[in-house]
Amino acid sequence: MTPQPSVPRPAELTSLEPQMVQVPEGWFLMGSNVGQDNERPIHRVWVDAFYLAACQVTNVGYARFLRAMGVPPPPSWDDDNFNRPQQPVVAVSWFEAMQYCDWLSAATGRRYRLPTEAEWERAARGGIEGQLFPWGNNPPASLPDYDKRWKAGPDPVAQYESNAFGLYDICANVHEWCSDWYQPDYYDASPERNPRGPESGERRASRGGSWRHHIKVTRCAARSSIPPQFQYADYGFRVACESG
Repeated sequence: MTPQPSVPRPAELTSLEPQMVQVPEGWFLMGSNVGQDNERPIHRVWVDAFYLAACQVTNVGYARFLRAMGVPPPPSWDDDNFNRPQQPVVAVSWFEAMQYCDWLSAATGRRYRLPTEAEWERAARGGIEGQLFPWGNNPPASLPDYDKRWKAGPDPVAQYESNAFGLYDICANVHEWCSDWYQPDYYDASPERNPRGPESGERRASRGGSWRHHIKVTRCAARSSIPPQFQYADYGFRVACESG
């Protein structure tokens, strides 16, 4: 992953609708044998084609939602570590992320939503099987500027190279809400095609790394979760929508 100053900025940064990239349909191996117990067993999963935002929702994008809906901003909104325009919005609860998706759907006529865990992992892997990270198996510390980034908050989005599907900051920057309820042993019983998580639960699933962790970038298979009402300063989201 190297800086790309000559690459045009993603459309998400300047328009109402985010720049979406298509994740093709296909089978992939979900999970890992080198992580936590909740990542086992590795299992074969089919995911239909869908679109996922190239970038995490930014403060600029979220500000449009706040103005339109007249709802209170996240608790970190006035904190200089988190309120730069192109940083991902943080401290948004799962419910607020869903409300944003509903607002964007109504404003654009296209149905936006949060990705499922299976969709997120399929997208993060970029069509490459058997690798720990979106870029391969080299450790996160091998990334450009790793020791200089994420000191007091997340980076502005799309500062470094995307993965093979064109997704920026996937597995890094902030945790990303998924649509699923979280269940540690869900992989033991999840359906083979388009799994959407258990029917109920107490925590919502999330994926990706966090600027405030000791290791800032997660493996593609790493799972996390918190109660849906929580507003943490390292939690954000990116939107998905159906293909076609």
